[in-house]
Amino acid sequence: MAGRPGARHSLQSVTETRIPTAVDGVADSYLDELVALNPVMATFLGIPGHDAQLPDLSPEWLESVSELRRRTLAALSGTPAAHPNDRVTAAALGELLSVEEDLRAAGTEEADLNNIASPVQELRDVFDLMPTASADDWATVATRLGAVPKAIGGYLESLRLAASRGDVSARRQVEACVTQCEDNLGVDGFFARYAREAAPSAAGELPASVRADLQRNADGAAQAYQELSAFLRDELMPQAATKDAVGTERYALFSRSFLGARIDLAETYAWGQQELARVTELMARTADRIKPGAAVREAMDHLDADPEHKLAGTEALKEWMQRKSDAAVAALADTHFDIPEPIRRLECKIAPTQAGGIYYTGPSDDLVTRPGQMWWSVPKGVTEFATWRELTTVYHEGVPGHHLQVAQTVYRRNLLNRWRRLASWVSGHGEGWALYAERLMADLGFLDDPGDYLGMLAGQSMRAARVVLDIGIHCGFQAPDEVGGGEWSWDKAWDYLAAHSAITESSRRFELERYLGWPGQAPSYKIGERLWLQLREDTRAEQGGSFDLKAFHRAALDVGSVGLDVLRSAVLGEFD
Repeated sequence: MAGRPGARHSLQSVTETRIPTAVDGVADSYLDELVALNPVMATFLGIPGHDAQLPDLSPEWLESVSELRRRTLAALSGTPAAHPNDRVTAAALGELLSVEEDLRAAGTEEADLNNIASPVQELRDVFDLMPTASADDWATVATRLGAVPKAIGGYLESLRLAASRGDVSARRQVEACVTQCEDNLGVDGFFARYAREAAPSAAGELPASVRADLQRNADGAAQAYQELSAFLRDELMPQAATKDAVGTERYALFSRSFLGARIDLAETYAWGQQELARVTELMARTADRIKPGAAVREAMDHLDADPEHKLAGTEALKEWMQRKSDAAVAALADTHFDIPEPIRRLECKIAPTQAGGIYYTGPSDDLVTRPGQMWWSVPKGVTEFATWRELTTVYHEGVPGHHLQVAQTVYRRNLLNRWRRLASWVSGHGEGWALYAERLMADLGFLDDPGDYLGMLAGQSMRAARVVLDIGIHCGFQAPDEVGGGEWSWDKAWDYLAAHSAITESSRRFELERYLGWPGQAPSYKIGERLWLQLREDTRAEQGGSFDLKAFHRAALDVGSVGLDVLRSAVLGEFD
């Protein structure tokens, strides 16, 4: 590409310090009203003042959220955006609100139910992030527990309304959510254990009144989940279709919402298969380095049996995560990345859930109350861990992945408005960056051990496979020849994922159900990485010999987690 005047200037114009503008006011007012409507979001974002509450989740509540979106879109259209940074905000927020309204018009909001990211999970998971250091903190927890029945009641109203219109999640999603509800019930369920084990981390005991409130409201929360489970099993299940695919038209909306970009689905489906073939070849070569002549599965078994790649117990796991994370921060700060001092702390924790997987939660707005946290959800009965599989995930969730991306955006209060810093999150941007970060760490030599490199490739293989699975199943494209071609089925999808992933059977089932119930999200990782790599190379072409990788990282991340189309336009100077 020929260089365009202004491309280099654009990287500066979106990161310079400036006085808050009218457009910032629109975005920040939207955030304030949104977290008041959705206190769960406030807690996840680390915004104080809403931790005792839960969202209503009824059809009327969903309409009030929609009305806020429409008002904000109108305000954006009537507010001049004279500065490039304002134009980025207006474009990013406008695209987000528009696609959310399009999804609402398609009937997706009231029917929100899947095995990973719906109110079934969010109303429970929010308690993992609540402060519990003092008796007052636990009193707030008790109050929020008391709000669970009303939130579940509103959610049931929405699900019933959606069902009356024929919008019901597929049977697999309903079944998975019934199982998850049941994990919260009984003396060993989440709510009972949570209340029973409650204790302030600071000195002192809980007052008897607080403990009584916790117990009573935890029982009420469990009862609400019991009612939700019964509704899903007895009322919604008979109406649920066995077909998982949502169709191309609806899928295109989901894809756009997770990427902040419009893509050619057929071209991307073909690219996913090509990318998977590339990674598969690299895995074969790496397996031969680990054990000459070995196939990939044989090399993996060899690594799993190697004591040097094993950890025993969750305490050893947490210590290893923390050590690797701290070492990455120390090595990358001031060399390949600008890492501000206040965000160099990342806390590694074992999650209270046992669903499996590693995830990240961002710091509080003040960067003090709660640091960025990396959580490992260890499945029941798992006591040994293979480090070769997971080192790349530490970089994905920590530094230079999600922690650097999210925490440094929170830190840039002199550059970005509150909505851009705290609430603007697009999966293709965020997860695409995290995959880009894994690949970058390999390029920088942090995965030179062939076992660790094979672990990174195994993750890349699964991410490429799910591009194929997710798009192919939901859009009705022909299955690859390796699984017999023709129409996708559960058995073909299961065989395809088994052939191209290195996860347990239970994790594979959860993953496949996730793709079927959350269309467009899983491919956003690999497609996002593709678009990040394209942006880096296009920026390199624009700048020629003056291109600097550290400066590119700083400038691109300082835009915040916006949609990938907006990010590209911002970095390449199209908002100047």
